[in-house]
Amino acid sequence: MPQTGSDVPGRNARKSLGEAGVVLVDVIVAGGGPTGMMLAGELALAGVDAAIVERRPTPELVGSRAGGFHSRTIEILDQRGIADRFLSEGQPVQAAFFGNTKLDVSDFPTRHPYTLGLWQNHIERILAGWIEELGVPVHRGLEVAGFAQDDSGVEVRLADGGPMRALYLVGADGGRSAVRKAAGIDFPGWDATRSSLIAEVEVTEETPTGIRIDEVGIHGLHLMEDGRTTRVVVTEKQLGPAAEPTLADLGKALTEIYNTDFGIHTPTWISRFTDATRQAAAYRSGRVLLAGDAAHIHSPSGGQGIGLGIQDAVNLGWKLAQVVKGIAPDSLLDTYHAERHPAGARALKHTMAQSIMQRADPRVGALADTVAGLLTIDEARKQLGGLISGLDVRYDIGEGHPLVGRRMPDLDVVTGTGPLRVFSLLHDARAVLLNLGSPGSVDPGPWADRVQLVDATYDGGWELPVIGSVSAPAAVLVRPDGHVAWTGDGTQPGLEDALARWFGPARH
Repeated sequence: MPQTGSDVPGRNARKSLGEAGVVLVDVIVAGGGPTGMMLAGELALAGVDAAIVERRPTPELVGSRAGGFHSRTIEILDQRGIADRFLSEGQPVQAAFFGNTKLDVSDFPTRHPYTLGLWQNHIERILAGWIEELGVPVHRGLEVAGFAQDDSGVEVRLADGGPMRALYLVGADGGRSAVRKAAGIDFPGWDATRSSLIAEVEVTEETPTGIRIDEVGIHGLHLMEDGRTTRVVVTEKQLGPAAEPTLADLGKALTEIYNTDFGIHTPTWISRFTDATRQAAAYRSGRVLLAGDAAHIHSPSGGQGIGLGIQDAVNLGWKLAQVVKGIAPDSLLDTYHAERHPAGARALKHTMAQSIMQRADPRVGALADTVAGLLTIDEARKQLGGLISGLDVRYDIGEGHPLVGRRMPDLDVVTGTGPLRVFSLLHDARAVLLNLGSPGSVDPGPWADRVQLVDATYDGGWELPVIGSVSAPAAVLVRPDGHVAWTGDGTQPGLEDALARWFGPARH
């Protein structure tokens, strides 16, 4: 039987430890990047006491770093009512690529059939503002040095800081995750075959702008908004060491490709990335979970990194909140690995293929031309466009209607209080039972405090990315992450099983 209320393991222990002066929270999130902030925001929306521990001493991310996200990630932000914050600063572009072939997703059935170009430093600033509004504390200049877990919680040891204790610890601390290593979770995969340097520097010579592809890899130079700094991406001729790169390393790599280093100086930041591809063997070890780059690393080809982490966070957040609050049993957390590990593996396989295609080697070129020809076939374009955009993700949570396991479309429905968008019902990260049949034909019953019932009408068609038209269900149970857990024909059968599976046992 699942524990509820004050019987949740660790709740009473937390109170006594609090009296002893130990810093206590429900969940510690190690890592304050996009994944960690998104997860902490999700937990805060659900009323869970979460805190972020971040090794960077200041909130500002030095340099621009990554550059945006695809359709499904924008939808997730829309589900929480914060997409406009990003859209107002970013640039919508048709930038879904496979290799060098652009994939047009403008005809996909979504409000956001595009990629949003927005540098990571802006993404993090906007997310930081959101979690500040939600009251999430961020402990900066601290790093997880280790932990010990028992039946009642996790005690976290911090480098240069005092102890913290929580019911659960989530490692969102990057590809070299200290949490993953301390948990003893294997990180199998493929070693790097090539490396690239990415930097923002000033130059004394005129630089060509745009992308260049040769037998070494992909390179690019781009003048930043300040009109002074140049963003540089250059593939190294030899695989670089696992060490922080220097300005001399960057100059050498540029000279080997462009026959000049353009007089680079005054770097804002320099970093090295590779095509190493690895995935955690398990996303969970007891009371410790992994998300984002801590769970998977890959080539940045395809631009899926930030989006994958945010999708991890939104899948995990509501489940972890229900377990912490004693609503659902601890076993609900096992569905996080069951759903996100296959989704991650699929994306990683795609990035490996992408990386291979981004070379001008004659043999690779022949393959790229063949693939480009195949992608003129509409079905092939939609298949790959669905994968890159994240709109085709389906969790294996049951058979039946094609909607089950897929993301809920953002329909324009009409309720008793007027028209609204379905995504607006998810702003508080609460599940929705959307009844499109006769009022009163479905009812959450004992789950009414966990699931909001909305009677509405909808007269339009139902279109799913890649799948196309599907039959209209009379009722839909939508999880807080926006994925459909059940569809019905306007009657109760199967609904109670779905409610109990995802939102804990009924309370009478």
